[in-house]
Amino acid sequence: MKYTEIKEKSLAELEGLLREKKLELFELRMKLKTMQLQDTSAIRKTRRTIARIKTAIAEKRRAG
Repeated sequence: MKYTEIKEKSLAELEGLLREKKLELFELRMKLKTMQLQDTSAIRKTRRTIARIKTAIAEKRRAG
């Protein structure tokens, strides 16, 4: 997910999306530990998406 797509969402949508991505990251880590994860790069992609969402949330809160 690109930052331009993320910054267009409202604050409530971003917070919901952040919760979803954190849960997804937890599930990916569980799969990694149980040797069920095929695509290990998914963890890195999810972490970066979470960072993008957090950046957009901080920007919206600063802007008011």
